[in-house]
Amino acid sequence: MILSAENMSRSYGDRVLFENISFNIEEGDKIGVIGVNGTGKSTLLKMIAAGESGGGKLTVPGGVVLEYLPQDPPFEAEATVLEQIFKGDSPLMALLRRYETAVEAVAAEPENDRRQKQLLELQQEMDNKYAWQLESEAKAVLTQLGITDLQQKMGELSGGQRKRVALAGVLVRPSDLLILDEPTNHMDNATVAWLEQQLLKRKGALLMVTHDRYFFDRVVNRTLEIDNGKGYLYTGNYSLFLQKREERRIAEASAAQKLRNIYRRELAWISRGAEARRTKKKDRVERFAQIEAEVKNVQTEASLEMSSVASRLGKTVIELDKVSMVYNGIDYIREFSYILLRNDRVGIVGPNGAGKSTLMDIIAGRLAPTGGSITVGQTVKIGYFSQHSEFPDSSQKVLEYIKEANNYIETADGSRISAAQMLERFLFPSELQWVPVNKLSGGEKRRLYLLRVLMTAPNVLLLDEPTNDLDIPTLSVLEDYLDSFAGAVIAVSHDRYFLDRFANKIFALQPGGTLRQFVGGYSDYENTLAQEATQLVAEKPKEAAVKEAAPKNAKKKMTYSERLELENIDQEIARTEAELKMLGAEINGCGSDFVRLGELTKEQEAAQQKLDALVDRWAYLSELAEEEEC
Repeated sequence: MILSAENMSRSYGDRVLFENISFNIEEGDKIGVIGVNGTGKSTLLKMIAAGESGGGKLTVPGGVVLEYLPQDPPFEAEATVLEQIFKGDSPLMALLRRYETAVEAVAAEPENDRRQKQLLELQQEMDNKYAWQLESEAKAVLTQLGITDLQQKMGELSGGQRKRVALAGVLVRPSDLLILDEPTNHMDNATVAWLEQQLLKRKGALLMVTHDRYFFDRVVNRTLEIDNGKGYLYTGNYSLFLQKREERRIAEASAAQKLRNIYRRELAWISRGAEARRTKKKDRVERFAQIEAEVKNVQTEASLEMSSVASRLGKTVIELDKVSMVYNGIDYIREFSYILLRNDRVGIVGPNGAGKSTLMDIIAGRLAPTGGSITVGQTVKIGYFSQHSEFPDSSQKVLEYIKEANNYIETADGSRISAAQMLERFLFPSELQWVPVNKLSGGEKRRLYLLRVLMTAPNVLLLDEPTNDLDIPTLSVLEDYLDSFAGAVIAVSHDRYFLDRFANKIFALQPGGTLRQFVGGYSDYENTLAQEATQLVAEKPKEAAVKEAAPKNAKKKMTYSERLELENIDQEIARTEAELKMLGAEINGCGSDFVRLGELTKEQEAAQQKLDALVDRWAYLSELAEEEEC
């Protein structure tokens, strides 16, 4: 056994998050925690990591090592990336820290014999304890996560970079139980897929909160649901959890109905006249009081509902004509043209920093493009759910915040739903509606912000990473809402499940700012890329065979298109060389932004490969032209 939790509880004042949650974690368990935001998922993980039981009992056998990744990991501003990675009290971590310090000392004083001797002794100790493998793994994981300068101070990194360093640390440091709170937030699709493989290969136990359902489905083998303050443990991943939860709810509803039927019969019996009451048995009266208390404690399932009413949308929606965004000589968006249709469902994908949010800001009218134009129809009403929740006054009450957007919304049948009623549907009961926004959890704030966006009755929805910090139940209902939404939807997301569920087109942002369009959801997009890669591999031997079979002395005549290509290829080479120069300048001025440096380096490599291919093509075409002249 790795861990045993018995009757764990947590409440804040009158608000009960959960009570009497019990479960065990065995070796090989990969447990995913699921529940609506604000139910205490992160709190439960934090308590386990800190060894707190909340009035219950938490048992961790001696020798069991836990590693914990919170949503906002602590860090030492002056520590280097490697020093932060090698935190921990184990002898191996202490050895790695001493070794890194010795390397820095020798680099500072290469002629110091004493420091050289200390370094040699530490190297021998590293050999004896097989520590080299751990250090090498740490550097490989950091590189995979986009962290390239291992000596950079933690205080110089962005919040996202610090989270990735903390993730690398818990992945690298040996542990029996890995506790992860939202590890995939703000990761691009490729990195999420890599993390999936890392966790699947890992031998130790895992306890994790994540809202990425494909990630959940592929990694988790047990599911802990927190619902109405209670914990329910299921064997299986997300797909099996959905099935078993439905079975549980049906059984609970049936039991509750039977209890209510008994209560009605007992109530009729207890309500008879005064003469009859004198003859009633005392034990039956006591039993009635007990049944009455149970009926009052039966909790109806909280459900999240959204009305799909939108403002009327005219013929013209949004038209983008050769829209471009250039910043510091870098093309983030290059001559993008598209006519948004009334019922479009478009998903936008691409690596972090590629310009996806920039494009959304341009479409929303928050950012002016450096080239091209945008036409927005007169009836268009945009609802923009951005990555960062917007609360100008965090002391404002929840209900006041929603009423600022609208006092009510109209449903399809013409009735009205008030702001307070919509808050109830979004799992904000009346007592929570008068709480200041700053008292809500991070997930509750995202849910509240989403409701505010929808309360404006938009007919074009722009969703920038909507799956970050939104719980799975809310995401499921959002997807149902989008099914019947009478308008266009554009969403930037790294959530593959969400993209498969809602999108019928995928726009992939390519290096250099071009957007390539694919029909279907994310899985269709992945399949298309896989088929193209397979076809490319298959065609290479054929091309080689054709070249080999061609007569050596045969002269080939240039086609018209080849002549035209030769005339224009010099300009294309010049443009690519200019692009390489701009990338070089951008890299030199990148400073301490190593995530951006990594992205620019990849772009530079791609541009160099393009230039090499163009030069090879120019040489081939020039040779053809010379042969024709002979």
